[in-house]
Amino acid sequence: MIPAFSILGSGPTVILLHGIGGGHTAFAPQVETLAGAGYRAVAWDMPGYGRSAPIEPYTFKGLAQRLLDLIDALRCDQVTLVGHSMGGMVAQELVARKPERVNRLVLCGTSAAFAQRSDGGQANDWAQRFIAQRTGLLDAGLSMEQLAQRLIPQMVGPGALPEGLRLAEFCLAQVPSATYRRALGALVSFNRQRELGQIGAPTLLISGEFDRVATPAVMRQMAAAIPLARYAEMRGIGHLMNLEAPDTFDDLLLEFLREPPGRLH
Repeated sequence: MIPAFSILGSGPTVILLHGIGGGHTAFAPQVETLAGAGYRAVAWDMPGYGRSAPIEPYTFKGLAQRLLDLIDALRCDQVTLVGHSMGGMVAQELVARKPERVNRLVLCGTSAAFAQRSDGGQANDWAQRFIAQRTGLLDAGLSMEQLAQRLIPQMVGPGALPEGLRLAEFCLAQVPSATYRRALGALVSFNRQRELGQIGAPTLLISGEFDRVATPAVMRQMAAAIPLARYAEMRGIGHLMNLEAPDTFDDLLLEFLREPPGRLH
């Protein structure tokens, strides 16, 4: 079944993949910017989010297959993928399985393995605390709206726009709690560190200076492992960079997309 998505504009296709607390509206600023710049902007609802049917089992293999189904439905031979956080992991999974379908890749606030340290090792204790904090709040009876009000302020940097925080809270509040739990469960299984060196598409990695989920050190380490990668760090910004500072984020994205292929090497 094809996932639900929003679409705006015409031109080369850019698919925007939200994180665990998102939905297609999490990329609302970028959809408008991309469409205005001559691109066909597509923002999906990951399976189980918004109007997209859930999958069983909830795995990155299954998520990548649904993304491939969407690319086929859009009748695209190749696309640009922009993935934030868990969406960046879905993007990496698709690139590992179907590299010929991706011509450019943008990875934002993500990692090649959920429990990854900056030295490439595992941070299992941190991962367990991350999962336990979020499931513990739900187990304690908090609604997704209350969870959003608790978590979002902790995930951003001092330079975040208040409007961006409100949109981020709205997106997380809309996520079904059952989907959120299943997505958290899937995160711990993700590891594509060994495949970073095989990514052939030009890749832009964007981190936030104050991101404590996917730290700048982790993303710099990823960039060093990807052959055609470049790294950009957004000052004063945390994990939700595309909403905290959409203008700066969009400038980085458009600069990368507009660069002639020969200069991306």
